[in-house]
Amino acid sequence: SSCVCAVETCISLQSLSGQYSEWTATRRLPQALIIGVKKGGTRALLEFLRLHPDIRALGSEPHFFDRHYARGLAWYRSMMPKALDGQIVMEKTPRYFVTVETPERVHSMSQDVKLIVVVRDPVTRAISDYTQIISKTPNIPPFESLVFKNHTTGMLGPLWIGLYAQHLERWLAWFPRTQIHLVSGERLISDPAGELGKVQDFLGLQRIVTDKHFYFNKTKGFPCLKKPEGSSKPHCLGKTKGRTHATIDPEVMQRLRDFYKPHNQRFYQMVGQDFGWQ
Repeated sequence: SSCVCAVETCISLQSLSGQYSEWTATRRLPQALIIGVKKGGTRALLEFLRLHPDIRALGSEPHFFDRHYARGLAWYRSMMPKALDGQIVMEKTPRYFVTVETPERVHSMSQDVKLIVVVRDPVTRAISDYTQIISKTPNIPPFESLVFKNHTTGMLGPLWIGLYAQHLERWLAWFPRTQIHLVSGERLISDPAGELGKVQDFLGLQRIVTDKHFYFNKTKGFPCLKKPEGSSKPHCLGKTKGRTHATIDPEVMQRLRDFYKPHNQRFYQMVGQDFGWQ
């Protein structure tokens, strides 16, 4: 372009405009997804990760790949938070892990997307799921009478979600194992900084979220943040997190453990990791 100023001034203006473009935040499709599992600890993981300055995460669950896929990628991009160059955009929708069409749809958006799955003892997960259901619909039958009620599959929805090997197999048909990171829901409670460290490594980020960010809330029974994003006050997850689980008949508990045992063993073999679920 024509320049009436001194050469030095023009060069400095050009370099400034280059810097400005780097500072401009834009909406991009996510480079990482927390795809599951429901009642595993996905909300806690997302809140903890949002402390990282290089992560821009959507707070709500967009359900794009399972419910709103017909709206298209432009709509999906418009839902994302603005991010600078070098920041990782991510979202979480736990339903993705168990929805049959989702792996192929995610792959068609990006072959390089990083996938995070929070897994938890499937028996505890199922009870937590049921506890959430009864808090919203109090008149449903007791857990015991629902568990093996569906005669075609022999199980109820909350049990089916815990068949981790079956669901993971579908994802491995589209993505290499190196692009899927598993977080232990149990260790996310007992050692949040340790689990977060591994997630930050997986995302290629500096370990900025560390044990100094957490304190253990004995009343709730899980970790809380000392200083969450944009606040100077300590923060625990909402009232629905850490609620007391429904009391389940010990015989039903044993039956559930027996039911899940072969599925858990298959999962451990697939991922090369024993999560130690009883």
